[in-house]
Amino acid sequence: MQSLIPLFLIAGAAVGVEIALTRFFAVASWSEYGYWVISIAMTGFAVSGVVMVLGREAFLRHARWLLPLLPIAMLAVGGAGWIGATLNGFNPLELQNPATAEGQLVNIALYYAALFPFFFLAGLAVSLNFVVHAGEVGRVYGYDLLGAGTGAVLALLLMFVLHPFALVPALLPLLAVAAMIAGGTRWRIAALVVLAGTEAAVFGLAAPRVNEFKAIYAPLNVPDSRVVAEIMSPRGVYQLLDNFTERLDTDVSNNAGGLGVPAPPRSFGLYRDGSRIAALPNGQPDAAHAPAALDGAPYALLDAPRVVVLGGAGGFRAAEALALGASHVTVIEPEPVLRAALLQGLGPSPAPAADPRVVISAAHPLTAAGQYDLVDIAGDFLGADDQNRNVFTADALAGFLARLAPDGMISVPIGIRELPVYAVRVLATAREALRIAGVADPARHVAVIRSAWNLRVLIARRPFDEARVQRLAAFADERSFDLSYAPGLAVEGREIWNDLPPISLESTTVEQSGDAQDAVAREAEQVLAGTPPADAFDRSPVTADRPWLSPLVRLPSLGAALDRIEILPQQEIGLLVNVAVLAQAIILALVVSLLPLLARGALRVPVAVLGRALVYFPALGLGFLLIEIAFIEHAALLLGDRTSGFALVLTTMLVFSGIGAMWAGRVTAPVRALRVAVLVAVGCSALALLGVRPAVLASLDLPWMLRVALLVVALAPISLALGFPFPLGLDRFQQEGPSLLPWAWALNGAFSVVATPLANLLGHGMGLSWLLAAGMICYTGALLSWPRKRP
Repeated sequence: MQSLIPLFLIAGAAVGVEIALTRFFAVASWSEYGYWVISIAMTGFAVSGVVMVLGREAFLRHARWLLPLLPIAMLAVGGAGWIGATLNGFNPLELQNPATAEGQLVNIALYYAALFPFFFLAGLAVSLNFVVHAGEVGRVYGYDLLGAGTGAVLALLLMFVLHPFALVPALLPLLAVAAMIAGGTRWRIAALVVLAGTEAAVFGLAAPRVNEFKAIYAPLNVPDSRVVAEIMSPRGVYQLLDNFTERLDTDVSNNAGGLGVPAPPRSFGLYRDGSRIAALPNGQPDAAHAPAALDGAPYALLDAPRVVVLGGAGGFRAAEALALGASHVTVIEPEPVLRAALLQGLGPSPAPAADPRVVISAAHPLTAAGQYDLVDIAGDFLGADDQNRNVFTADALAGFLARLAPDGMISVPIGIRELPVYAVRVLATAREALRIAGVADPARHVAVIRSAWNLRVLIARRPFDEARVQRLAAFADERSFDLSYAPGLAVEGREIWNDLPPISLESTTVEQSGDAQDAVAREAEQVLAGTPPADAFDRSPVTADRPWLSPLVRLPSLGAALDRIEILPQQEIGLLVNVAVLAQAIILALVVSLLPLLARGALRVPVAVLGRALVYFPALGLGFLLIEIAFIEHAALLLGDRTSGFALVLTTMLVFSGIGAMWAGRVTAPVRALRVAVLVAVGCSALALLGVRPAVLASLDLPWMLRVALLVVALAPISLALGFPFPLGLDRFQQEGPSLLPWAWALNGAFSVVATPLANLLGHGMGLSWLLAAGMICYTGALLSWPRKRP
């Protein structure tokens, strides 16, 4: 048993470093570039299997010294790769400029060159263990998965105490321990020497940094700027900044001075992973600016409303609501650090003073009970936490409509400074929410008011009558805001205060004319009538099954997007990154799949068996990750945090799949075991298709640890079942030819590379349900491709 402990440690180090590198990209640039890490890791695993196929006999002959050498080599190249990654001058903004893109493509290639060797050697170590222990593949696979799950847990725990830039150096010693266990005295000395040299080089040469395009860079580097509080957690690195540039970020009229209203107050700025998520007060929240704010529009239509505010902004939002005439304010703040700031303060920012008119609710936004006159979503709510996007779905908005008083309304904010089409998609979502709520004519229940930078969609339970439209128009005119849409409001002939020209990927220029334009007004009537324009941008409603407002670019319009990449906002670039990673993954998968045609002598198996292997192992690589990613998205909503959801689903599925793999190594009827395992996996996926969303919603208000326990219990059966097919297949296919074993490992790895970007594109384009359905199809295909016994 001890001989597989090094494999356990190598797998743990590989997954731990993979997670640490995704956190590095999230802090240093943006999280979407973490897809590269997953791609590089799985590419390394796939290529290692190809190499093992070609050199299987040589590796077996030298296995005795290769087993301790490989973790030492991983230690050295892992440290060198980390140094190279931190010194890389990659700048995503230059990638969007055709004049500077070439240099950034070189930087991307340098990332691959720096990080690939580590994961290639990790894959080589795992595949060598499969070859050396070919008679107990279930046990080997079990140690591999259990080690990977342990590495994920370790990386998660380290995030509570270490900055993301220190995670990789902290995980590298696992490899030295693996080498020391695998080899004798000389190898132990060598492992300690390489570890000391690598860590010294890392601390002396690595230079991880936040690039200058991150939001935190400029305020952090102004004179007298101070970090007055800092929190480390798996959710991110939180930093509270104090400097003269930090103000409450709210949209105030240019006419504020004429109205006798002051500018928004100075504040602290709270940043997570370098992105600003909120302003926190540097005293008691001051809301004197509120009468001139765009966010005040719904209050002009309601008398002393009872308000539920989604997103507290450290107390500023409740103070603004009271200043605008609210009689009672219920604040729901799901982001835990911001919620703690409301209750206890953060660093030098105090908690707001107690006010009998304000209640800080512990409910989740999607499950909050009670009746309100106004559901007011804070302007910074969407950007405060990734999971807040679930509030912007048609299903959620329909739920809010059901909680409104007869004259009540919902106020939904969206930024328009980058692409006006985001607002149009919110309108489509509002229409769908009203349709779900049983409204026959949604266009009569919606109004849109905006400034040059932001927009508010007002969704009313009863239709907007002429009196309310006139009150809203007066509010807008007095503050030089634009009423882009309201029932009965003429589009033509209105004075437009804030020019908002339409942006099109089909045109090489931003459309301009002599008169000010309103791109949202142009499309509002069409969208609310259910006939949105058909062009490069997606204007379909955001739903619970597709809870993403972005990306907006349709896949058939990728060519136009690349031609106009300089006008696309950062959130749209993730789509292009996904497509690029998918294209690379498909090429890799084809290379690995075509290997038998070029190396038949190495494999020495019938063509029919190769054909079945070409279905079986790719299906497992695709199916496992498609199902896993679907569950990660649901777990992120359940736990209120994508990082926790990712880590817990990954760990649970790896650990229970590892147990399943060990169990598979002991079965005496493999065909029957495979059928049962696939039946359980498909059945659990079908149950999830039908009931996962209601189950998540029913659990949102339970204590966090109880939600964790429920998630583990729910994932255990399917994870256990998913651990069976791969070792069963390895054992069965290697009976046809021993060289099929490393090739199967390569196929599984290659199609796992395909699965990650494919799952993201499929989920964003069609919905999370399709991921589970596709996973069910993959495992059914694997069952059907099981090789028949030779006569």
